[in-house]
Amino acid sequence: MTVPMQHDAYEISGADRVSRWLITCDHATNRVPDWVNGGDLGLPCADMARHIAYDPGAAGVSLALAKALNAPAILSRFSRLVIDPNRGVDDPTLLMRLYDGTVIPANARADKADRLTRLYEPYHDALARLAARQDDTVICAVHSFSPKLRGRRPRPWDIGILYSHTDDRLAKPLIAALRQEDWCTGENEPYSGHLPGDAIDRHALQHNRPNVLIELRNDLIADAAGQTLWAQRLAPILSDVLAKTGL
Repeated sequence: MTVPMQHDAYEISGADRVSRWLITCDHATNRVPDWVNGGDLGLPCADMARHIAYDPGAAGVSLALAKALNAPAILSRFSRLVIDPNRGVDDPTLLMRLYDGTVIPANARADKADRLTRLYEPYHDALARLAARQDDTVICAVHSFSPKLRGRRPRPWDIGILYSHTDDRLAKPLIAALRQEDWCTGENEPYSGHLPGDAIDRHALQHNRPNVLIELRNDLIADAAGQTLWAQRLAPILSDVLAKTGL
Protein backbone atom coordinates (compact mmCIF):
# COMPACT_ATOMS: atom_id res chain seq x y z
CA MET A 1 0.00 0.00 0.00
CA THR A 2 1.39 3.40 -1.03
CA VAL A 3 1.65 5.88 1.82
CA PRO A 4 0.57 9.40 0.74
CA MET A 5 3.25 12.09 0.87
CA GLN A 6 2.21 14.83 3.28
CA HIS A 7 3.30 18.41 3.77
CA ASP A 8 1.48 21.06 5.78
CA ALA A 9 0.22 22.46 2.46
CA TYR A 10 -0.54 19.36 0.40
CA GLU A 11 -0.92 15.60 0.13
CA ILE A 12 0.24 13.57 -2.86
CA SER A 13 -1.24 10.16 -3.56
CA GLY A 14 0.23 7.77 -6.12
CA ALA A 15 3.33 9.80 -6.92
CA ASP A 16 4.83 6.80 -8.74
CA ARG A 17 1.82 6.17 -11.00
CA VAL A 18 2.61 6.46 -14.69
CA SER A 19 -0.54 7.84 -16.31
CA ARG A 20 -0.45 11.07 -18.30
CA TRP A 21 -3.28 12.27 -16.12
CA LEU A 22 -2.64 14.44 -13.08
CA ILE A 23 -5.61 14.86 -10.74
CA THR A 24 -5.71 18.03 -8.65
CA CYS A 25 -8.00 18.99 -5.80
CA ASP A 26 -7.47 22.61 -4.78
CA HIS A 27 -10.26 22.67 -2.20
CA ALA A 28 -9.89 19.24 -0.64
CA THR A 29 -10.28 20.06 3.04
CA ASN A 30 -11.58 22.49 5.63
CA ARG A 31 -8.43 22.06 7.77
CA VAL A 32 -7.02 25.17 9.43
CA PRO A 33 -3.34 24.71 10.42
CA ASP A 34 -2.63 25.25 14.12
CA TRP A 35 -0.40 28.24 13.39
CA VAL A 36 -3.31 30.08 11.76
CA ASN A 37 -5.11 31.73 14.69
CA GLY A 38 -4.70 28.58 16.79
CA GLY A 39 -6.41 26.48 14.10
CA ASP A 40 -9.66 28.42 14.34
CA LEU A 41 -10.98 31.01 11.89
CA GLY A 42 -13.67 32.06 14.36
CA LEU A 43 -16.50 30.31 12.54
CA PRO A 44 -18.94 27.77 14.00
CA CYS A 45 -18.51 24.14 12.96
CA ALA A 46 -21.62 24.35 10.79
CA ASP A 47 -20.01 27.03 8.62
CA MET A 48 -16.70 25.17 8.42
CA ALA A 49 -18.66 22.17 7.09
CA ARG A 50 -20.15 24.26 4.28
CA HIS A 51 -18.87 24.79 0.76
CA ILE A 52 -17.41 28.13 1.82
CA ALA A 53 -14.58 26.29 3.62
CA TYR A 54 -13.87 23.53 1.07
CA ASP A 55 -15.42 21.44 -1.71
CA PRO A 56 -17.32 18.63 0.05
CA GLY A 57 -16.78 15.26 -1.58
CA ALA A 58 -14.10 16.45 -4.01
CA ALA A 59 -11.20 14.81 -2.14
CA GLY A 60 -12.81 11.37 -2.21
CA VAL A 61 -13.62 11.67 -5.90
CA SER A 62 -10.08 12.85 -6.65
CA LEU A 63 -8.43 9.93 -4.87
CA ALA A 64 -10.77 7.36 -6.44
CA LEU A 65 -10.45 8.90 -9.90
CA ALA A 66 -6.65 9.00 -9.66
CA LYS A 67 -6.59 5.34 -8.68
CA ALA A 68 -8.92 4.40 -11.54
CA LEU A 69 -6.73 6.28 -14.04
CA ASN A 70 -3.45 5.04 -12.49
CA ALA A 71 -2.58 8.70 -12.01
CA PRO A 72 -1.05 10.77 -9.23
CA ALA A 73 -3.24 13.17 -7.29
CA ILE A 74 -2.37 16.28 -5.33
CA LEU A 75 -4.77 17.62 -2.72
CA SER A 76 -4.56 20.78 -0.64
CA ARG A 77 -4.34 20.42 3.15
CA PHE A 78 -5.74 23.83 4.09
CA SER A 79 -9.14 25.44 3.84
CA ARG A 80 -9.86 27.80 0.98
CA LEU A 81 -10.78 30.31 3.71
CA VAL A 82 -7.19 30.29 4.97
CA ILE A 83 -5.97 31.16 1.49
CA ASP A 84 -7.40 29.98 -1.82
CA PRO A 85 -4.94 27.99 -3.97
CA ASN A 86 -7.26 28.31 -6.96
CA ARG A 87 -6.80 32.06 -7.18
CA GLY A 88 -4.01 34.17 -8.57
CA VAL A 89 -1.74 36.00 -6.16
CA ASP A 90 -3.29 39.35 -7.14
CA ASP A 91 -6.90 38.11 -7.09
CA PRO A 92 -9.00 40.04 -4.53
CA THR A 93 -10.73 36.79 -3.52
CA LEU A 94 -7.44 35.09 -2.62
CA LEU A 95 -8.09 35.71 1.08
CA MET A 96 -11.78 36.12 1.77
CA ARG A 97 -13.17 38.18 4.62
CA LEU A 98 -16.80 37.64 3.60
CA TYR A 99 -18.10 34.60 1.71
CA ASP A 100 -21.72 33.74 0.82
CA GLY A 101 -22.99 35.96 3.61
CA THR A 102 -20.56 34.69 6.25
CA VAL A 103 -17.91 36.93 7.84
CA ILE A 104 -14.58 35.19 8.54
CA PRO A 105 -13.34 36.81 11.78
CA ALA A 106 -9.75 35.54 11.75
CA ASN A 107 -9.18 36.99 8.28
CA ALA A 108 -9.81 40.59 9.30
CA ARG A 109 -6.10 41.15 10.06
CA ALA A 110 -4.59 38.05 8.49
CA ASP A 111 -0.93 37.89 7.50
CA LYS A 112 -1.42 37.09 3.82
CA ALA A 113 2.31 36.96 3.08
CA ASP A 114 2.84 34.28 5.73
CA ARG A 115 0.02 32.14 4.36
CA LEU A 116 1.36 32.55 0.84
CA THR A 117 4.83 31.44 1.93
CA ARG A 118 3.79 28.50 4.11
CA LEU A 119 0.80 27.14 2.21
CA TYR A 120 -0.01 28.63 -1.19
CA GLU A 121 3.43 28.54 -2.78
CA PRO A 122 4.45 25.07 -1.45
CA TYR A 123 1.20 23.66 -2.87
CA HIS A 124 1.85 25.20 -6.27
CA ASP A 125 5.51 24.22 -6.25
CA ALA A 126 4.57 20.59 -5.61
CA LEU A 127 1.88 20.71 -8.30
CA ALA A 128 4.38 22.16 -10.76
CA ARG A 129 6.85 19.35 -10.07
CA LEU A 130 4.17 16.71 -10.62
CA ALA A 131 2.97 18.36 -13.82
CA ALA A 132 6.53 18.47 -15.16
CA ARG A 133 7.27 14.81 -14.41
CA GLN A 134 6.59 13.98 -18.07
CA ASP A 135 6.15 15.97 -21.25
CA ASP A 136 2.55 15.01 -22.05
CA THR A 137 0.78 15.67 -18.73
CA VAL A 138 -2.98 16.19 -18.83
CA ILE A 139 -4.49 18.01 -15.86
CA CYS A 140 -7.93 17.21 -14.47
CA ALA A 141 -9.01 19.46 -11.59
CA VAL A 142 -11.83 18.18 -9.38
CA HIS A 143 -14.17 20.53 -7.54
CA SER A 144 -17.70 20.43 -6.18
CA PHE A 145 -20.48 22.99 -5.96
CA SER A 146 -23.38 23.61 -3.65
CA PRO A 147 -26.88 22.78 -4.97
CA LYS A 148 -27.99 26.26 -3.92
CA LEU A 149 -26.37 29.44 -2.64
CA ARG A 150 -28.16 31.60 -0.09
CA GLY A 151 -30.87 33.66 -1.73
CA ARG A 152 -30.30 32.06 -5.14
CA ARG A 153 -32.20 29.60 -7.29
CA PRO A 154 -31.36 25.90 -7.09
CA ARG A 155 -28.68 24.79 -9.51
CA PRO A 156 -29.92 22.08 -11.89
CA TRP A 157 -26.63 20.57 -13.06
CA ASP A 158 -25.32 17.15 -12.02
CA ILE A 159 -21.89 18.10 -13.28
CA GLY A 160 -20.25 21.14 -14.76
CA ILE A 161 -17.24 21.31 -17.06
CA LEU A 162 -15.21 24.49 -16.85
CA TYR A 163 -12.63 25.64 -19.36
CA SER A 164 -10.88 28.72 -20.65
CA HIS A 165 -11.87 30.17 -24.02
CA THR A 166 -8.18 29.85 -24.90
CA ASP A 167 -8.21 26.03 -24.66
CA ASP A 168 -11.36 23.92 -25.16
CA ARG A 169 -9.58 20.96 -26.77
CA LEU A 170 -10.55 18.48 -24.07
CA ALA A 171 -13.52 20.20 -22.47
CA LYS A 172 -15.79 20.47 -25.52
CA PRO A 173 -15.69 16.76 -26.44
CA LEU A 174 -15.99 15.83 -22.76
CA ILE A 175 -19.16 17.90 -22.42
CA ALA A 176 -20.63 16.14 -25.45
CA ALA A 177 -19.74 12.72 -24.03
CA LEU A 178 -21.27 13.51 -20.63
CA ARG A 179 -24.47 14.76 -22.21
CA GLN A 180 -24.73 11.48 -24.10
CA GLU A 181 -24.91 9.83 -20.67
CA ASP A 182 -28.05 11.92 -20.05
CA TRP A 183 -26.48 13.83 -17.17
CA CYS A 184 -27.44 17.47 -16.77
CA THR A 185 -24.08 18.93 -17.76
CA GLY A 186 -23.22 22.60 -17.43
CA GLU A 187 -20.80 24.28 -19.82
CA ASN A 188 -18.83 26.84 -17.80
CA GLU A 189 -21.57 26.46 -15.20
CA PRO A 190 -22.02 27.14 -12.35
CA TYR A 191 -18.86 29.25 -12.67
CA SER A 192 -16.78 30.88 -15.36
CA GLY A 193 -14.01 28.67 -16.63
CA HIS A 194 -11.17 31.17 -16.67
CA LEU A 195 -9.61 33.19 -13.89
CA PRO A 196 -6.22 34.73 -14.66
CA GLY A 197 -3.59 33.18 -12.42
CA ASP A 198 -5.78 30.34 -11.15
CA ALA A 199 -4.43 26.79 -10.86
CA ILE A 200 -5.42 25.72 -14.37
CA ASP A 201 -4.01 28.91 -15.85
CA ARG A 202 -0.76 28.55 -13.93
CA HIS A 203 -0.12 24.85 -14.51
CA ALA A 204 -1.97 24.01 -17.74
CA LEU A 205 -2.71 27.00 -19.95
CA GLN A 206 0.68 28.63 -19.52
CA HIS A 207 2.34 25.34 -20.52
CA ASN A 208 -0.11 24.32 -23.29
CA ARG A 209 -1.13 21.21 -21.32
CA PRO A 210 -4.52 19.67 -22.11
CA ASN A 211 -6.84 20.30 -19.20
CA VAL A 212 -10.33 20.15 -17.83
CA LEU A 213 -11.98 21.26 -14.61
CA ILE A 214 -14.83 19.10 -13.32
CA GLU A 215 -17.44 20.45 -10.92
CA LEU A 216 -19.74 17.88 -9.28
CA ARG A 217 -22.85 18.84 -7.34
CA ASN A 218 -21.88 18.05 -3.79
CA ASP A 219 -25.08 16.30 -2.72
CA LEU A 220 -24.27 13.63 -5.33
CA ILE A 221 -20.89 12.92 -3.72
CA ALA A 222 -21.78 13.38 -0.06
CA ASP A 223 -20.55 9.92 0.96
CA ALA A 224 -17.87 7.42 -0.04
CA ALA A 225 -20.29 5.43 -2.18
CA GLY A 226 -21.22 8.48 -4.26
CA GLN A 227 -17.61 9.56 -4.59
CA THR A 228 -16.53 6.12 -5.81
CA LEU A 229 -19.51 5.88 -8.17
CA TRP A 230 -18.73 9.17 -9.90
CA ALA A 231 -15.02 8.38 -10.13
CA GLN A 232 -15.84 5.04 -11.76
CA ARG A 233 -18.25 6.73 -14.15
CA LEU A 234 -15.82 9.46 -15.14
CA ALA A 235 -12.58 7.50 -15.50
CA PRO A 236 -13.47 5.57 -18.70
CA ILE A 237 -15.12 8.62 -20.26
CA LEU A 238 -12.06 10.78 -19.61
CA SER A 239 -9.77 8.12 -21.05
CA ASP A 240 -11.94 7.62 -24.12
CA VAL A 241 -12.33 11.34 -24.81
CA LEU A 242 -8.60 11.96 -24.46
CA ALA A 243 -7.81 9.11 -26.84
CA LYS A 244 -10.30 10.38 -29.43
CA THR A 245 -8.94 13.93 -29.35
CA GLY A 246 -5.45 12.70 -30.19
CA LEU A 247 -3.98 15.22 -27.80
